[in-house]
Amino acid sequence: MRGVIQRVSSASVSVNGKSIANIKNGLVILLGIEQEDTIEDAKWFAGKVSKLRIFSDENENVNFSINEVKGDIILVSQFTLHAKTKKGNRPSFIRAASPDYAEKLYLETRDLFASLIQGNVQTGEFGANMNVELVNNGPVTLIIDTKNKE
Repeated sequence: MRGVIQRVSSASVSVNGKSIANIKNGLVILLGIEQEDTIEDAKWFAGKVSKLRIFSDENENVNFSINEVKGDIILVSQFTLHAKTKKGNRPSFIRAASPDYAEKLYLETRDLFASLIQGNVQTGEFGANMNVELVNNGPVTLIIDTKNKE
């Protein structure tokens, strides 16, 4: 499970011109699920992200978690995070989980976040062509991979 976590001051997701998610202060999480990922990966990932101290305090030091700032989350499924680009010029997505499995684990991850944070958890539309707009605050962007816990 690989995620790109972005601290935002505002963000939205739309599909076919219709807004389906909209937040102010919080996180946009692009989530890629691979074949080997399990619910244990989802638990670790959601637990880690929900506790990350990446929001600024009154002195502009990153000391607060999403709960401490009462932030919201938009979780967006993005299988392209598992692209292999070593060979040739067309990315390979063979490590990405099958759509049925990925959607199940994506929804379980959403539910885990909903149980861990005080704010609202919204999602993109699984499998859809989405427009994601955001204002990256900081900018703060982190990459977390459950297979490489650095």
